[in-house]
Amino acid sequence: MSVDIRLIAEVVTALGVILGTLLTVYKFYDGTKRRNEEQSREIRRIKTEQTLICFALSACLDGLEQLGANHTVPKAREKLEKHLNQAAHDEK
Repeated sequence: MSVDIRLIAEVVTALGVILGTLLTVYKFYDGTKRRNEEQSREIRRIKTEQTLICFALSACLDGLEQLGANHTVPKAREKLEKHLNQAAHDEK
């Protein structure tokens, strides 16, 4: 029973290719998963920031309206409130 070196080389090469392919697929999957998690964190941060900005803008428009700036301020405030209400209902 002589072991053919060529057969051993073919088996080792095939195992190397299979393991290399599996490792590449795993790295791709893991990288995609990490990018998705990072993007989710960034999206949550941006949404929090936008909420704060909209709150501050609403307060500014309210203050301007109370000071008598009545040209486009009431329209802008109404549009902002309408948008925020629609966005709140769309998220659910």
